[in-house]
Amino acid sequence: MEKLENRSAVDPITAQVLRGALENVAVEMGYKLARMSYSSIIRESEDFGCALLDAEGQQLCESTTSTPLQSGPIPGYMRGIKKIMAERGDVFRPGDVIIHNSAYHGASHQPDVGFFIPVFYQNQLIGFSCTTAHHLDLGALTPGSCGIVDAVDAYAEGLQFKAIKVYDQGVRNEMLWLILKDNVRAADMVVGDMEAQIAACRIGAERYLEIVQTYGMETVLAASEDLMAYSERMMRSEIAKLPDGTYRAEGYVDGFLDSPDPEKKDLRISVAVTVEGSDITVDLTGTSPQVSDRPINMPFEGTVDIAVYFTLRSVLLDSEVFGHIPQNSGLMRPIKIIAPKGTLVNPTFPAPTIARFCPGNMVADTLMHALAQVVPRQVSAGIGNLNVVAYSGLNNEQYWVYMDIMEGSYGGRYGKDGMDAVDTLYANTRNNPIEDIESHYPLRITRYELLDHSASAGKFRGGIGSVREVAFLEDGGFSVEGDGQKHNPWGFSGGRDGTPCQLLFCSPDGAEVPLPSKIPHHRAKQGDSLRLIGPGGGGYGNPMERDPRAVLSDLLDGYISVESADADYGVVFVDGQIDWEATARKRS
Repeated sequence: MEKLENRSAVDPITAQVLRGALENVAVEMGYKLARMSYSSIIRESEDFGCALLDAEGQQLCESTTSTPLQSGPIPGYMRGIKKIMAERGDVFRPGDVIIHNSAYHGASHQPDVGFFIPVFYQNQLIGFSCTTAHHLDLGALTPGSCGIVDAVDAYAEGLQFKAIKVYDQGVRNEMLWLILKDNVRAADMVVGDMEAQIAACRIGAERYLEIVQTYGMETVLAASEDLMAYSERMMRSEIAKLPDGTYRAEGYVDGFLDSPDPEKKDLRISVAVTVEGSDITVDLTGTSPQVSDRPINMPFEGTVDIAVYFTLRSVLLDSEVFGHIPQNSGLMRPIKIIAPKGTLVNPTFPAPTIARFCPGNMVADTLMHALAQVVPRQVSAGIGNLNVVAYSGLNNEQYWVYMDIMEGSYGGRYGKDGMDAVDTLYANTRNNPIEDIESHYPLRITRYELLDHSASAGKFRGGIGSVREVAFLEDGGFSVEGDGQKHNPWGFSGGRDGTPCQLLFCSPDGAEVPLPSKIPHHRAKQGDSLRLIGPGGGGYGNPMERDPRAVLSDLLDGYISVESADADYGVVFVDGQIDWEATARKRS
């Protein structure tokens, strides 16, 4: 099939009308995917992405309910699909539906499965309607699709789909679906989620065609290129305001703290940001070598690139300042990324990558640390990373699997305190309601609260984490992927470093066993529980400059203790009131 070319111009009003129309398509896809899905990770946490691409694979729009780590990689998925199909001598045809999850061909990691429908107009390929979503099991060595922290290679991480047509010219590939059902746990849920993705793709394809039929293909293509050029101009304009030069930072991933192998822990993330005019280069040279037999490595395309793109876009084009900026491939054009082969940030196949989330978040965090040198009022201090737990068990020979995201926290920001107990940086998933968990799984949430007296000191204090305790009502098991037990979030400009996370396995008799942040599948008996204590973000600015009234408010709200108010902030209280004279003397 031939592809239409863009050869016309478009007026700005029409371009904005089409921007809204395209974005509404992606939004509709997202809402309908969430409503049709079976699993809580899609339905409640919204760990999915929806987007439309042009025929070249450039992103035109994305769903606002998506997470950056789902929608952002979609153009990379398509580049991988095109490469594989070209090698096979295959082509796109009307009625095709393609499944793809290869972490070495654009996917963020194997559980994030993408579905892609090529869209044709007058027998010409005009684009793709796409969804990605996290699936709760793909047949890895242990139940679930997170906490697979002992996978020795990509083959141990579950089924791999490399540009496979689940529908070929409209004909369903029944054998492929049978293989899938026979090789995943909780097959009804997983397959149901996948069919929901396909349905959302079909909705997107229909709506895209309606837009093209209304406005004409040339006008749509011209508007799309105009919007990408606008996004690129906006990004270049902000880059050009930065002083030319190179700005460096280092961060560390805990890795496998219980391993006797020093190459598996205290892993370095090295970032050098070079600004030259309106171009910016992010060089990750100096990052630790890949861990060839543990899944802490990060796919360069799908995880590392998205961590970089998202951080730069968030820091330089804050929507509170600039309003709505079209989210498309134009934003990425001024950015170059260097990631040496064979490192954590660009591993070689078949190094495992399934537990790439926490180290990827540290790439974003370390990049933000480097940017703090030039835009200190546009960053937060260090973030508290997430922990992800896979709970599972058997019920009448059928598996149940539940994935729980334990939120982190943000560091303080210029003029604002850090955000408490939230998903951080490039993930942006939602909290799963306790009622949903307890109504679907043999689990009970016995404790869920903010962590008292834990805010890191600063002129603008760090955000605090939460405490979450999950009890097993039946025998089962769990596995965990997390980070941040050793290397604390960084404080900025005199602010104190943040606090680490903790993980405890609790028995009914009251015994508590500390666990590292990465746990392969661990059996649990009825009555056992897992207690997760979230991290606190770093403080921003000198604590002695914090308004004493804000310190009093923090004390009354339980964010800090009396001892911290005195030692960290120099605020003296008498009978529960601020002693202004004593405070002034202490601070001096």
